[in-house]
Amino acid sequence: MSQEHIEVVRRVLEAWNRRDADLGRADLAPDIEWKPASATAVEDTVYRGYDEVAAATTALWETWDVFRFDEDEIRDLGSSIVWLGHVHIRGSASRVELNQEFGIHCSMRGDKLARAESFLSWNQALEAAGSAD
Repeated sequence: MSQEHIEVVRRVLEAWNRRDADLGRADLAPDIEWKPASATAVEDTVYRGYDEVAAATTALWETWDVFRFDEDEIRDLGSSIVWLGHVHIRGSASRVELNQEFGIHCSMRGDKLARAESFLSWNQALEAAGSAD
């Protein structure tokens, strides 16, 4: 990986924070795979391709009035990148607010983000990347 790949991950998350799916799309592989974090082990959804990822993203933005990523650290592991930070969310209807530790394991293909798997803890993200502390 490289500093350029780290910047791709940061741009995609910044596009998310701006709620601008088109802005982040340029950095995604056409066959992007996104596995969102889930508090329930039975849910194992993977969204594939621009259209599925965009639809899932729009649904989340409708559910959450606030859904923002704040980076604490990003690690270049050679074959992948792990983003570590927090997610701040507030329900649109419930107004419930959460500040949750969050990690994302990212795989690149060329200069595009090809796969992103999200986790509700840093350790889970690092374990998925084979780099647990």
